[in-house]
Amino acid sequence: MNTALAPAEVGAIRADFPSLEQEVNGHPLAYLDSGATSLKPRQVLDAEREFYERHNSAVHRGAHTLAALATERFEDARATVARFIGAAEDEVVWTSNATEAINLVAYGISAASARGGADAVSLRAGDEIVVTEQEHHANLIPWQELAARTGATLRFIPVDDAGELMLDRLDETITERARVVAFTHVSNVLGSISPVDRIVARAREVGAITVLDACQSVPHMAVDVASLDVDFMAFSGHKMLAPTGIGVLYGRRELLNALPPFLTGGSMITTVTMERAEYLPAPQRFEAGTQRVSQAIALAAAIDYLEAIGMHRIAAHEATLGVRLADGLAAIEGVRMLGPRADAERVGLASVDVAGIHSHDVGQFLDDRGIAARVGHHCAQPLHRRLGVTSSTRASTYIYTTEEEVDRFIEAIADSRDFFGVRP
Repeated sequence: MNTALAPAEVGAIRADFPSLEQEVNGHPLAYLDSGATSLKPRQVLDAEREFYERHNSAVHRGAHTLAALATERFEDARATVARFIGAAEDEVVWTSNATEAINLVAYGISAASARGGADAVSLRAGDEIVVTEQEHHANLIPWQELAARTGATLRFIPVDDAGELMLDRLDETITERARVVAFTHVSNVLGSISPVDRIVARAREVGAITVLDACQSVPHMAVDVASLDVDFMAFSGHKMLAPTGIGVLYGRRELLNALPPFLTGGSMITTVTMERAEYLPAPQRFEAGTQRVSQAIALAAAIDYLEAIGMHRIAAHEATLGVRLADGLAAIEGVRMLGPRADAERVGLASVDVAGIHSHDVGQFLDDRGIAARVGHHCAQPLHRRLGVTSSTRASTYIYTTEEEVDRFIEAIADSRDFFGVRP
């Protein structure tokens, strides 16, 4: 069933989120910052609390009952994530967040290159790493550092004046020298959806591995790694109803096992002597130390919550809100919406530049009306620079967002020009 959520259904969902019961500056809270971090429903909070109250123990270490129960729930959570994205359980690595997951891959490639490791995950001088001009810093800076360490060259697929990827440059950017192609699934600034199939197909032609930043897609739409055919994919739990401190790296089994470990210590070894150590296969080889047990269990609860609603219905709901946002903002004089035109495919996210007003001032004006939105460069300075702005104001929706809240945002953006006296 792919129909969007009815208003009554959204109302029932909102009742699960304690944060939405409050007022801010005398107004009902309109939380339009889910692209930064989502709110948490009671069901997820309860799942984490129950673990600490009843099953708290270190995993993979004890032989007592609580340790066995904790380990079972911890690995059940991994199985839930694997099923959710269409992966095998041993292809799901727990991390603290998506940033760590991407750094894990970049560092692993760097270490493999230094050791003369498998060609599939090694770089040398003259090789190329390709990103896009849309990237969040978390999917740009690790590759800058990897290029510096290995002597590889960093290249990027440019965007046009609207921020859309210039796909006519695909073949000339992803050349036969490309070894890694890293790109975002959904832009956290523009709300645009990347043509994963075209980019992956070109990477396959030249034998490059692909790394997908799925932070803004996995929480909002059905994502299947087999269909996408990517080699690695990263996303964060806190953007999809789960707590902070839990992220996921998906990696093809053979590629994960070709990478040296990112962190070393306990829980990721088979044999240790005073001279050397031997490591477990993935995913445990990347999970040194005390694990994020309660957070992983809460992430599984968040996935159960989302699946009960239906990812296709969530995507339809947010697409409707995205169109409403784009249409409303496009009609306001002096307001420039960054990214694709109003009628283009997008998620429920939009960033704007209000002529004559700094985004921080716009954000304060919104906050005075009880509207929580993101301001700044959204960890995407190169993209903002390419579009000729230093910062923007972003509204991002989720399952609990109503049409009325979107309309409040649009009205407040329009009113901000009068308030700051910048109308012509």
